[in-house]
Amino acid sequence: MTGPGPTGDRWLDEAAGPVVRPYALVAGRTTPTGERFNLIAMVTTSRRAAAITDELEPGHLQVLAWCRVPRSVADLAAGLSLPVGVLSVILSDLREQGLVIIQHPDRRARAADPQILRRIADGLRRL
Repeated sequence: MTGPGPTGDRWLDEAAGPVVRPYALVAGRTTPTGERFNLIAMVTTSRRAAAITDELEPGHLQVLAWCRVPRSVADLAAGLSLPVGVLSVILSDLREQGLVIIQHPDRRARAADPQILRRIADGLRRL
């Protein structure tokens, strides 16, 4: 990478071209608005999202494209190579506009039986 200086006035990655810092996608905002969600919350586009064309920022449009298939917040962050904080702000923006639906996991699923979890872990170790 090259940095600002006498020969370069912006950051460049020779392989990828200009590099945009992830927080530039959300204008430096770090706190999502509205109801909180966690990494295992499932996200999918709403019916309203189909009508959206170029009214959104490119980062928001990319997230919408990935959410056509229900995905967890963690999967989205990994697949899009975005920090979770940046993705959370984008998802909260999209949720406020009614473009995505964020579903929290069933509370009963969080309180899984420890014996079942131990058996699963034991089975995985045997593999």
